Amino acid sequence: MQARAILASVLAVALLLSGCAQPHRTITPAAAPKPVESKPPTPTPHPSVTKPAKPPLRPLPAKLPSGLGRNTGVRPVALTFDDGPSPAWTPKVLDQLKAAKVTATFCVVGREAQRHPELIRRIVREGHQLCNHSWKHDLQLARRPLGEIRADLDRTNKAIQKAVPGAKVSFYRQPGGRWTAEVVGVAKDLGMRPLHWSVDPQDWDKPTAATIGKRIHAASRPGAIVLLHDGGGNRAATLAACPKVIADLKKRFGITRLR
Repeated sequence: MQARAILASVLAVALLLSGCAQPHRTITPAAAPKPVESKPPTPTPHPSVTKPAKPPLRPLPAKLPSGLGRNTGVRPVALTFDDGPSPAWTPKVLDQLKAAKVTATFCVVGREAQRHPELIRRIVREGHQLCNHSWKHDLQLARRPLGEIRADLDRTNKAIQKAVPGAKVSFYRQPGGRWTAEVVGVAKDLGMRPLHWSVDPQDWDKPTAATIGKRIHAASRPGAIVLLHDGGGNRAATLAACPKVIADLKKRFGITRLR
């Protein structure tokens, strides 16, 4: 009996040491290591590109510069048509001039000449004169740097002469009549006379045909240069006014080519 008691005590001690006597004990597993977050590389900043500032536009003079053609120099008056050629209106204006047996000066926009070279050819073929009216009718052109002015006028002349090789472009007219001494100088350097006007019925503002006729009649004097438009918009009123205007000017003064 004593030996059995000793054996039981030894077993109890062994069980206690092995932990088997603690059935409710739980073993917490070791925490998994947190993943290391990888950050995207910081982009290297590119140096900013600064565009050079455009030179400021020069101011318009308080009065028109000298050297502008504003009179024919003789009693007969001259007709001028701006902003074409237009396929909608220029052929009709040409038809009227042909019927009246008079000629005019067409101040053409370069990009329109490029688009409609056949109209430039007809203008020349029917005995009319050509005038450079800038590439795209830039009202601020005369205020820009000299290099820009020269490039614009030269580009327009090339478009005209591509349509009619050897065509003479005798005149330059500044869009809006917004002249500066600089654009006058460039035009002369390129062999063109700066052409202004003395009668402006403002047909670009689309008054009625009767109003256009009355304005031209009232403002015309011997040697006048009359400004009209065959492009740049709807010119139905101008076209309607032309027959009476031409007849009136022929009777009172005569109509001539510019010299």
